[in-house]
Amino acid sequence: MGSFSIWHWLIVLVIVLLLFGKGKISDVMGDIAKGVKSFKKGMSEDDDAEKPSIDHKPSEPVRTTEEKTRTT
Repeated sequence: MGSFSIWHWLIVLVIVLLLFGKGKISDVMGDIAKGVKSFKKGMSEDDDAEKPSIDHKPSEPVRTTEEKTRTT
């Protein structure tokens, strides 16, 4: 009752080919490939959008209200 023999897999393959046909299986595989490519493209676009721009100017130090009142 363990794994299936080669004959079981061949019968399953023949039934699948009869039900879906050779053309439909290749169309489905092509659609899956297009989906994977568009998913990868979308993920790479998200990565590009999330990259922060680098500002080379030094920022001013944050001053507390106590420091502001002391300097004025």
